[in-house]
Amino acid sequence: MRIRSIETIRLAEHRHVIWVQVHTDAGITGLGETFYAPSVVQAAIHDHFGPLLIGRDPFEVERHWEAMFRLSDHAGYGGAEMRAISALDMALWDIKGQAAGLPVYEFLGGAVRRRIRVYATGMPFEGAADLARSLLDEGITAMKGGPTIPLAQASDGQHLSPEDLDRALTPIREIRDAVGMRMQIANDGHGKWALPVAIRIAQAMEPYEPMWQEDLMPLLNPEALRRLQESTRTPVCISERLLSRWQHRLFIENGSARIVMPDLIWTGGISETHKVAILASAHQVPFAPHDATGPVNIFACAQICMSAPNAMLQEFVPAFHKGWYGDVVDPNLDIRGGYLHAPQRPGIGTRLRPEVRDRPDATVVFSDEPGESAIDHWGTTAARSAAMQAEVDRLRGERGPQPPATPASQAGTR
Repeated sequence: MRIRSIETIRLAEHRHVIWVQVHTDAGITGLGETFYAPSVVQAAIHDHFGPLLIGRDPFEVERHWEAMFRLSDHAGYGGAEMRAISALDMALWDIKGQAAGLPVYEFLGGAVRRRIRVYATGMPFEGAADLARSLLDEGITAMKGGPTIPLAQASDGQHLSPEDLDRALTPIREIRDAVGMRMQIANDGHGKWALPVAIRIAQAMEPYEPMWQEDLMPLLNPEALRRLQESTRTPVCISERLLSRWQHRLFIENGSARIVMPDLIWTGGISETHKVAILASAHQVPFAPHDATGPVNIFACAQICMSAPNAMLQEFVPAFHKGWYGDVVDPNLDIRGGYLHAPQRPGIGTRLRPEVRDRPDATVVFSDEPGESAIDHWGTTAARSAAMQAEVDRLRGERGPQPPATPASQAGTR
């Protein structure tokens, strides 16, 4: 089996999301997804990473991840490059699972559970108690909001008055007064606050027993975050802002992270998120994947949640799940009774609806031209001579499957 072409699909209606379909010559198509700045990600996929994959064996997932990451890391990895790698990695795992007729979690050690508890993202300033009651009626016992986020703009996160802090606690108080401790509440600060203010917020919320404090500060200084954790009994959660196992490692090893929340479509796909979960488990730290983006991501997250013993719970946005998710994928997520149930279909468990790419607001770009890493070339001349390449091949023992002869380019945009 070989990768024949790569296709990206964007919809004007959901302008921050980009879907990736990796097509093989065996008729199997793998699906991936990522979020934010899709035009830059699209360029990274077709110009940067696609040529490394086209014509090659899709089963060699780890080999391809390393090739893409090394190319990205040549100039400092992150941003669009890691989002592109994440989406492509997801699609490669999807192909592997479909070819074997198994869900991806079977390749990650098999299932340790068949469902994972979910929590709902979204806590309005007004009506929070009513929302908590309705979520409990659906069996959902945890929710997350960010009542301090809008207050940071006035001072760039450097000051928060006692009056404003008390006002920010209003929805949390209302939930506690309405439903008691039946609903767990997590707070998200979106990385807005300086350390002294972050400490005040965390300590002010302690009487309400938050599930965690997430991103009260920018995730730039592990020692500063450790000081925040030492100042509060509430667990500090590190979030989707961190990319790769190497960034997560700093916060896990110094004790500042009591919960890790990678976003699979940003931090490196299924391959890297699986490694982050294992790294966290070595430090007895729970794993709770992030999602507030698209449906394919949660299907992929479910594969790790089913196989990772330290998986704690899975984020989702109820309005998305009940709304537009079903318009773009089939099947939709199986969320019921407060749990995300294990995907049953091979691969990641869902497909992009065929009509999505034919919508009038769709932009579809495809490429089918193989190539080599740009860092092995200077201008138009290969840096390696034929003799040098032969020596590299000899030392490797085998170079692995080679792409077919380069055809005339058929890349195009609709």
